[in-house]
Amino acid sequence: MSWIGKMVGGTLGFALGGPVGAILGGVFGHAFDTKEERALSGGGPTLLSPEEEAQMTFFVAGFSMLAKLAAVDGRVTKEEMEAVQRFMAQDLSMTEKNQQVAFRIFRQAAASSNTFDQFARQFHERFADKPELLDLMLDILLRVSLADGHISPDEEALIQSAARIFQYSEAAYSRIKERYVKSSDSVYAVLKSERSNTDEEIKKQYRKLVSEFHPDKIASKGLPDEFTAFAAEKFREIHEAYETIRRERGF
Repeated sequence: MSWIGKMVGGTLGFALGGPVGAILGGVFGHAFDTKEERALSGGGPTLLSPEEEAQMTFFVAGFSMLAKLAAVDGRVTKEEMEAVQRFMAQDLSMTEKNQQVAFRIFRQAAASSNTFDQFARQFHERFADKPELLDLMLDILLRVSLADGHISPDEEALIQSAARIFQYSEAAYSRIKERYVKSSDSVYAVLKSERSNTDEEIKKQYRKLVSEFHPDKIASKGLPDEFTAFAAEKFREIHEAYETIRRERGF
């Protein structure tokens, strides 16, 4: 991702404020201007493109929320770090360099005074008009927290808080969780549907999700490259869930 190169090289003159900006300043060791400050100063080093800004926000806020999730009991265990490492390597296929940056962000966020909710609010402010990316973030939080097959009450309380900030109903959150807590209705949860839905309702919802999560479309929304691969896996899960239901119902 090009924004990481700009950060590492110290050539970036603008980044978001709020907790994301604070984490970036701590990780890369130099201050970042606001848009207003740049306007008053007459410019400065390289600006981020809108796409880079979106990628940076998703990347930093995402790993910061994972850090706060892991540290919810007061410490980050070796097992939790290994779960994040597997997520980076297996689910995101991240390069070694980008993994190192992600871990620096993770550690900075885990030790920071910023709260999980503050990161979730900034994420929501940036992506409120992109519900697919909000859905992906909840997916990521649940996938990593359930990597060992168990989610603690404290961890789930944080993820539920993110769901509320993202303006998800309890029923909508439950459907996302059911994707990972396997049951006979898990395939319906993948389609954000219920077993009681009609065949036509299932088909309509499938077409809607396939359109929203098509890799080409999701890549245009400012998602970091590595997370685009994660979205592509979600796209395959949607298709597989639909095929399972189609075979089961015989339509």
